[in-house]
Amino acid sequence: MNKERTKIWVLVAILTLCSQAVLSACSDSDKPVCQPGKVTEIVERGKVLIGTTGDYRPLSFCEPETGEYWGFGIEIAQEIAKQLGVKVEFVKTSWPTLTADVLAEPQKFDFAIGGITITDTRRETMLMSDGYLANGKTILCRASESERYQSLADIDKPEVRVMVNPGGLNEKFAHENLTHATIIVHQKNEEIPTLIAEGVADVMITEITEAPYYVQTDTRLAAPLLNEPFTHGEIGVLMQKGQEDLLDFVNGVIRRMKSNGSLHRLHEKYGLVYAY
Repeated sequence: MNKERTKIWVLVAILTLCSQAVLSACSDSDKPVCQPGKVTEIVERGKVLIGTTGDYRPLSFCEPETGEYWGFGIEIAQEIAKQLGVKVEFVKTSWPTLTADVLAEPQKFDFAIGGITITDTRRETMLMSDGYLANGKTILCRASESERYQSLADIDKPEVRVMVNPGGLNEKFAHENLTHATIIVHQKNEEIPTLIAEGVADVMITEITEAPYYVQTDTRLAAPLLNEPFTHGEIGVLMQKGQEDLLDFVNGVIRRMKSNGSLHRLHEKYGLVYAY
């Protein structure tokens, strides 16, 4: 009975917020803005389904032995669920199938999170939230060879073995910018740093969000171009079109986390670049 009352009160609160947003255009930028629709569906369900790859430390990782998820993006997802007043259920997706999984009917999950770069291509067919983390392409290499790689030209040579995970922007970047290097596609993103350290390949194309974690946890690795990324962008939340009420709600949570300092503290916790 108490659980049912709680659900009803949360739903009433969200619907009230939605009504206020429509009437007042929600001049307070710290408050989530929404209209009844997907948000109502999630609240009535009592849980939010969140797609994530679970292979992208420190943004989204699933511990193979326990099945538990942790990471920067996971904590953002948990905060969104908290504001919705519902539980979280994580649904495994992958970089090659991410777009298809987001667009699937019936839906596999309500939104996807964890290392997803905001791009115009994605925005053509899907919705993307405001950015909550600065992003950019960089490399991981062996610490003993860090002086060897100071530019893309240094990497783009036939003798350099570049390893990437399949289906994502890392593979796309490698094929578009490294026409002479030997590109190796490895299925499991989380295994690539160790393979670089062990000499199976020479360079990993990765992000400034991911590289510092591996440099800190494996002294054999280095990220010599960390402060000079090849690209500049942001990471956000991805979802189907037609869920504008959920998008507004998510953006409201992100704005509030920026304004109250909790997003900054989360960046510090995971050693990530804070750009807001």
